[in-house]
Amino acid sequence: MDGMKYFSAFLLVGLLGSNAVAQEKKAVDDILSGEQIVEQCNYKYPGADQRTQLTIILKDKNGNEKKKVFLRLWKDYHGDDNVLEKMLLFTEYPADAKGSAFMRWAYDSDAGKNADQWIYLPALRKIRRVSIRDPGDAFMGSDLTYSDISLRKLDEDQHKFLRMDTRNGEEYYVVESIPKESNPLYSKRVSWFKKAETPDGCVKNRIDYYDVKGGLLKKQFIKWQQVDKAWVWDKVDVVNVQNGHTSIFTVKDVDINVGLKDSIFKDRTLKRGYKR
Repeated sequence: MDGMKYFSAFLLVGLLGSNAVAQEKKAVDDILSGEQIVEQCNYKYPGADQRTQLTIILKDKNGNEKKKVFLRLWKDYHGDDNVLEKMLLFTEYPADAKGSAFMRWAYDSDAGKNADQWIYLPALRKIRRVSIRDPGDAFMGSDLTYSDISLRKLDEDQHKFLRMDTRNGEEYYVVESIPKESNPLYSKRVSWFKKAETPDGCVKNRIDYYDVKGGLLKKQFIKWQQVDKAWVWDKVDVVNVQNGHTSIFTVKDVDINVGLKDSIFKDRTLKRGYKR
């Protein structure tokens, strides 16, 4: 489709009120598709690399909490040699875990393998390679999986524009994404993209995950921050509606494009640590 034609249509939907959207539904449906919305709104510029503080709070159904704080280093590899991204986490809290570290190399789906992971525990003074048996395993004990924190390619799902919806005075494009693989982790994901006047301002604020039987499994709510034109999580709440667990992710002290070297993302850094 002609890019200018789509961009004009995007602006039309972004500027019209809900009544006008209803009146223009047929015209909008002729132009917008779920795939186009995902392509424009889901793939945001994250920066070439990031240095942040990541806090994860885990709550069970009884309200008991566990808190973890990490220095997080992340770098985008753009699929070079099938490597998508590399990440290092250095534990800052709790005190008895300080000094432990975790590293992850994530690969493009074309690589046909799961991410590589390493962990360093000071008490053992050893670096161990940790295998991922299932992309559905919990990330750092949270209600997000390793699959959830990996960006899916546009063509890995069949995207359908369901409707426009209004919540708290904001309007959203609601898109259903059904995975094409034979044994998916979820039967579908329904994403809520906040309407904006331009594609760059359109961001995903909510994801509903449905289990393989079609039941609602969990809801993810995303608040973003923009730093030097890069889009970074600010706060993310994940609520598992089936077991009552909640995970809260908070990102602070964000530095973008700091020039992290490839040599940092090596197993020896886990033991040696990182100095700014």
